[in-house]
Amino acid sequence: MIKAKKSLGQNFLIDEKILEKIVNFIDIKNKTILEIGPGTGNLTNYIFKKKPKKIFVIEKDDLLAEKLREKYPNNLQIINDDVLKVNENSLFDEKAIVFGNLPYNISTEILSRWIVNLKDNFWFEALILMFQKEVADRIIANYNNSNYGRLSILANWKLNIIKISDIKPNSFRPKPKVDSSLLFFTPKENFYKIKNPKNLEKITKIFFNNRRKMIKKPYNQIFNGDLRVLEKLKLNLNLRPQNLTYETYYKLTDEYEKLNC
Repeated sequence: MIKAKKSLGQNFLIDEKILEKIVNFIDIKNKTILEIGPGTGNLTNYIFKKKPKKIFVIEKDDLLAEKLREKYPNNLQIINDDVLKVNENSLFDEKAIVFGNLPYNISTEILSRWIVNLKDNFWFEALILMFQKEVADRIIANYNNSNYGRLSILANWKLNIIKISDIKPNSFRPKPKVDSSLLFFTPKENFYKIKNPKNLEKITKIFFNNRRKMIKKPYNQIFNGDLRVLEKLKLNLNLRPQNLTYETYYKLTDEYEKLNC
């Protein structure tokens, strides 16, 4: 039996009902598939049964990558590397459907990196990704919610997000100490145009640096007290960061870019 490595955040999904639920959520026949962190190949087996056109996997663990080569000598394109170092935009000739039981320790970094690097022509058709439930709750949170924050605003900028289900620890080996959630992402046809996603990250970082305080201080820090932006966006400076909608943060970023770019 292969032992999971805590350093790589490995928790192998072993629940057959959940594995089947994942591959049945979207039609993948004749599609290009990318699986992140296939581990021992439990989900990979179910993906193969659905007869996709191609399957790429990214597996950082050298031993697991070698085991996958032995198990699938001809049918799997294995990228033995860190997912954070892979240029996903250059992997495929067509849009992929992505599956991932993401390592909890880098899951937000993976998702944020993908969103920041997104071009207008998306490299994926859909994402079906597993997160720690606490992180998933932050991803799908809307304004006026205590879970709402920088990750919510970034994730919902270019993506539609649906929660598929919560998953208990006994569906994994070894059992994590927390519940997990499975999320489904698809590209938005229309999204707010921002020149540089790094500016959205900057704006939200400044606003949420102290989420319990009113937005007057971060607003003045960014716009130097400029009343024109305040009046244009009809902002109430007595509100707190979590009271502003996704759209408001996109508009704030746009105004910041007009002044500074």
